[in-house]
Amino acid sequence: MYILGISAFYHDSAACLVKDGDIIAAAQEERFTRKKHDFRFPINAINFCMDFARIGSDDLEIVAFYDKPFLKFERILETYLTYAPIGIKSFLKAMPLWIKEKIWMKELIKNELDYKGKIIFPEHHESHAASAFYPSPYNEAAILTMDGVGEWTTTSYGAGNGNKIEIRADIKFPHSLGLLYSAFTYYTGFKVNSGEYKVMGLAPYGEPKYKQLIYDHLIDVKEDGSFKMNMEYFNYCAGLTMTSKKFDKLFGGPPRKPESKLAQKEMDLARSLQDVTEEIVLKMGNHVHKETGLKNLTLAGGVALNCVANGRLLKEGPFENIWIQPAAGDAGGALGAALTAWYGYLGNERTANEDSDSQNGSYLGPEYSNEQIISFVEGENYKAQKLDDDNLTKRVSELIANEKIIGWFQGRMEFGPRALGNRSIIGDARSSKMQSTMNLKIKFRESFRPFAPSVLREKVSEYFDADIDSPYMLLVANVKEERRKNMSDAEKQLFGIDKLYVQRSDIPAITHVDYSARLQTVHSDTNPLYHKLIKKFEENSGCGVIINTSFNVRGEPIVCTPQDAYRCFMRTDMDYLVIGNYLFDKKEQQPLERDTNWKKEFEPD
Repeated sequence: MYILGISAFYHDSAACLVKDGDIIAAAQEERFTRKKHDFRFPINAINFCMDFARIGSDDLEIVAFYDKPFLKFERILETYLTYAPIGIKSFLKAMPLWIKEKIWMKELIKNELDYKGKIIFPEHHESHAASAFYPSPYNEAAILTMDGVGEWTTTSYGAGNGNKIEIRADIKFPHSLGLLYSAFTYYTGFKVNSGEYKVMGLAPYGEPKYKQLIYDHLIDVKEDGSFKMNMEYFNYCAGLTMTSKKFDKLFGGPPRKPESKLAQKEMDLARSLQDVTEEIVLKMGNHVHKETGLKNLTLAGGVALNCVANGRLLKEGPFENIWIQPAAGDAGGALGAALTAWYGYLGNERTANEDSDSQNGSYLGPEYSNEQIISFVEGENYKAQKLDDDNLTKRVSELIANEKIIGWFQGRMEFGPRALGNRSIIGDARSSKMQSTMNLKIKFRESFRPFAPSVLREKVSEYFDADIDSPYMLLVANVKEERRKNMSDAEKQLFGIDKLYVQRSDIPAITHVDYSARLQTVHSDTNPLYHKLIKKFEENSGCGVIINTSFNVRGEPIVCTPQDAYRCFMRTDMDYLVIGNYLFDKKEQQPLERDTNWKKEFEPD
């Protein structure tokens, strides 16, 4: 039995296919269209899922859409009526797409898929909750979902047991932790719905100077983590911006102009916001544990991508175990909707495996056979060396040790915002210059942004102060004390962005200025080739950690095809590219026509 899940029309549209309860394929639309955060109906992602299973629309038992369009439309109308006549420009901008497409979702799905079967519409946070609990390794767990907004709900908690999910309480729009974070993302000059990662990465450079101001004026937080926001300071209900003039006055001026130089003010705002967010998440976690009495917690929703808050919740919170949906944002809603249909709607039995989740490493996207890769190489007459797995991992580990930067393209593309060793750019974590080089010459992005480590799961406690599974790069841990460098008195006095230029450990390229790192633990059972590569690097260098960043440049989605990978490789300063068992040396390639404006082709994020 096949069930198709779909998310669309807000951001990060996606599709997911479930076969007899197993997640067999999932992908975001952006990977196919090359438009970052593509929100349009995910016809390309749907076609991939259907082609992967070799089925047609007649083979689908149910199509599940991730929210209730009419309920969301009701919220938008009621909000505009509440603020009218303020917001008429925003209203007129939003309405045509709703009237034309969004509220006619059932007809749109039937027409796009030539489908005549059952269509269901779980609520938005029900889809998030399902994406958190059903793939988790727990038969019983608490569930916490946090995002910008679904239909009305912005935060919810409940519990899952077997194949049942119960939502017990929620917080409703306009009071939203996700929208609070997005408001500061906008105010600090980054793009909403994609720049939140930057705010989180910027936070350690600042001091929490504005934290009390946020608590005093913007948000009233109760001991149980529930909160109410002062909407006088925000403009997202009816305006075309996130913050109001009153917000600007409170923080001493208008929002930072995008792409302008970052000041200490933005760093302090980021730190203040991050501290508030972490404290709210901790309070929520404590309350949910108290109410449910459960030892396991599952998380989803965009706020669950805040890996720093997740790390604190695991380390300081009451739960023994935490599992976070890798595609925690709206893309994961497609997966949650499909699983809601299988378990919630059809009532099928569920048996969790305590030793592993059912997300399959989140390697759920397209893959390319050896024949397709050979055809790509020979068809374009590219120069590449073919190596077997042993010689490939040996050669690439040597290149990494020589501080070469490698594009690594293998197997099935990851589902979710993180590259997990199949569509990755990799390098030497021991290099003191690697962070700056990769940020400025490869990713074309801000120098302050940290990189994540891929570490052998069996060696994680040798490098970090945690012995945890973190296969999806959604938990933060600190570099172990004994690996840190002694800092001079002058270095200790450095402030703001100047902190970036201090070598802090023996793996400096992945050590953030507060000694934290966003962990990806690499497991031999879910990604044997990537594990083998890092193991070989450890044998050669004595280090079981490498840098892993997503295979893309700023403003572009992660690469999907060999053609995407080669283009990105040739138009950046990467040294080598690996596609399957083929190794490409930049020096042996015919140069592409190098467009000096290529970095600027994509919309800044």
